Amino acid sequence: MATPAPLENEQVQTFQKLNTTLHPRKNSTSVIDVFSSNKLAVGSVLILMLVFAFAFLGPLIYHSDQASTNLALENLPPSSRHILGTSPTGKDELGRLMVGGQSTLEVGLAVGLLSTTFGLVWGTIAGYIGGAVDALMMRIVDAMLSIPFLFFVVLLAAIVTPTVPLIIFVISAVSWLSTARLVRGETLKIKTYDYVIAAKGFGSNNRHLIKRHISPNVLGTLIVNGTLKVADAILIFASLGYLGLGVAPPATNWGTILAAGVNNIFNGYWWQLWPAAVLIILTVLSVNVLGDAVRDVFERRLARR
Repeated sequence: MATPAPLENEQVQTFQKLNTTLHPRKNSTSVIDVFSSNKLAVGSVLILMLVFAFAFLGPLIYHSDQASTNLALENLPPSSRHILGTSPTGKDELGRLMVGGQSTLEVGLAVGLLSTTFGLVWGTIAGYIGGAVDALMMRIVDAMLSIPFLFFVVLLAAIVTPTVPLIIFVISAVSWLSTARLVRGETLKIKTYDYVIAAKGFGSNNRHLIKRHISPNVLGTLIVNGTLKVADAILIFASLGYLGLGVAPPATNWGTILAAGVNNIFNGYWWQLWPAAVLIILTVLSVNVLGDAVRDVFERRLARR
């Protein structure tokens, strides 16, 4: 067999280099590299994994009675029996933090998912269609934004007993509004780009344009906004518990635990305040850092498309 000429070898090598650079399978490695290079993001993932394990797996290992009240055990300091002491109602504080973490994380994730999804659909439709439809949809958003959130929550709390599903609905009902406005602005900008106009000129229908060109380019901004909604929902839920508008006892959340700790802050009962405060701060910061890292990954992926 004849030996390939040196020129042909150079051409083959050049083609292989180009193929290696442009081959889609390399994108997965690049995504992993981009994410793993962000040490804060990796640390945030580990912290969130520990928080979720603490809230959902912890009660399976550390058993405590969170249903009954025992005033004989109220405000006990940390000991071998009660690792983080007891609450003003005599409940084990460590077990209380675990149970409170379950409702807090559930509300945060559910609100983030619902508000982001509905805001994406609403904002994309309003921004892409435009005209009278856009004006009507955004006036609805403006009208809902004019309603004070605290007034809305207090009114509902006076009518019905707050539950986790109801609180998720209430927070989601006001959280999607800012997301819709953000997505609408991005859609108005993206639909004027040359490649969108060209795709429309070649006969692409509206569904294809939204799915292929508009939604992927909104994802980076939307993911960061979605993580902010999760963090905001956790803080709002904690603030409602602090104001006494959270879920009814014996259910609890980190905000309710924090409120009890603040009431006893001058009594030296630090175990009723700082653990809940640290958990809230760590969770919120970790979610925000993770959102920034995921945005960087999506922007790198979209840049290579």
